[in-house]
Amino acid sequence: MNDRKVRVRFAPSPTGPLHMGGVRTALFNYLFAKKHNGDFLLRIEDTDQTRYVPGAEDYIMESLAWCGLKVDEGIREGGPHGPYRQSERKEIYKEYAEALVKSGNAYYAFDSAEELDKLRHEYESKGENFIYNASTRSSLKNSFTLSDEEVQRLLNSEESFVVRFCMPDNEVVTENDIIRGEVSFNTGLLDDKVLYKSDGMPTYHLANVVDDHLMEITHVIRGEEWLSSMPLHVLLYRALGWSDTMPRFAHLPLILKPVGKGKLSKRDGDKLGFPVFPLLWNDPFSGEVSRGYREDGYFPEAFINMLAFLGWNPGTEQEFFSLEELVENFSLERVGKSGSKFDPEKTKWFNHQYLIRRSDEQIAEQFEAILKSKGIADYDNAKVIRICGLLKERANFVSEIWNQGYFFFQAPTEYDAQVVKKRWKAETPQMMKEIAEFLNSVDNWDTAPLKEAFSAFVTGKGWGFGAVMNAFRLCLVGAGIGPDLFDICNLIGKDETINRINRALNQIRL
Repeated sequence: MNDRKVRVRFAPSPTGPLHMGGVRTALFNYLFAKKHNGDFLLRIEDTDQTRYVPGAEDYIMESLAWCGLKVDEGIREGGPHGPYRQSERKEIYKEYAEALVKSGNAYYAFDSAEELDKLRHEYESKGENFIYNASTRSSLKNSFTLSDEEVQRLLNSEESFVVRFCMPDNEVVTENDIIRGEVSFNTGLLDDKVLYKSDGMPTYHLANVVDDHLMEITHVIRGEEWLSSMPLHVLLYRALGWSDTMPRFAHLPLILKPVGKGKLSKRDGDKLGFPVFPLLWNDPFSGEVSRGYREDGYFPEAFINMLAFLGWNPGTEQEFFSLEELVENFSLERVGKSGSKFDPEKTKWFNHQYLIRRSDEQIAEQFEAILKSKGIADYDNAKVIRICGLLKERANFVSEIWNQGYFFFQAPTEYDAQVVKKRWKAETPQMMKEIAEFLNSVDNWDTAPLKEAFSAFVTGKGWGFGAVMNAFRLCLVGAGIGPDLFDICNLIGKDETINRINRALNQIRL
């Protein structure tokens, strides 16, 4: 296998929005492929048509694009191993299902769903679990117990049937997982999985193995929940004569909920107030809208950087990685076996770090869309850039810059009652009147000289700076927030500064 080009695939089912755990699986596949100069494929596994959700397929592709995970072969990209949608490959699977039956590695089963349900209930009443395998198949309705003529008659009559894999009895299947090391399973505990149905659709297991072989996949990197399927897939490769080209397996650890035990779910996000999907999702059936990282204001780079650390450890103190740096440093050997607890606050912190690393111009470009949404169309671009530079340290998201700096664009119409009570004293109005008169006489309105002149004025008056500055801020902002007061004065201008003092004098009452 060492001389084969590395080829990996991300193979989601279009049954709803892509969970962030799925994005991490796609990311690790992508990083591994690019690290080894290989190909990253996207295959849509839509064999279960009963669970198909309209729009989910496009959502998956848009999510990968937003994350910067460029697909080499897929539905939109095309490629020499298409089609890349399993429902368009139906005829391929039939051939291999029949080959498995012919070789004795699979068989036809005609048991109805009602008959099997009855058996399960009977076993449960005795405190046992029913398994369709070597210990039970000899008493059921299948091609082991029926004559060849009866099997053919049933097939010709178009009665519903399935093709089941003939799981060996009491055999130990051992495989070396890249992440987990040597993993063994006893087939006596496994059931004869359904591979193919009479409606012409394969199940996940057959389609997955056949497609991975035909698409020349060298490594299967997927979630821990598929670990129990590995022995069946290994046996299918053997049964189909493909052992020499069987891919290596790597099963990723779970992403765990922030509080309590278990796998991270949408319910956790709803309860604790964070998204679990990369993009906003509007359910076509219920109309329920689920939040997305993109719409919540996260940068894709921050989202990807955070996801990479859910299971992978670079072995260094470095925390910030571009996608290119992740490719360079990634290895499956540094992915842990244990689940990784998701931390929504750390995710915000990542976004904050990426925000402050962005140029003021880049942030301003995004922030201008927020200004327009607030009905503010008349603004100075250079001032917006400077405002974003002043406030980005205080924000986790571009949208929060508005909350931190709305007063740059509109004068306060009300004043924080708590600040008024604490900072607006009997002597304050007279101080503010004198400050307004003083500011009117100032010629140089640049931040540094204005600050120097103001300080000299207040010192000369013998006023306490705390009392003056807090009341002055209340006049300009309407609250006790904001950056350096003289940056605010400089940006809103001399006339507006004086106007706001006068407006506060007219409106604030003790």
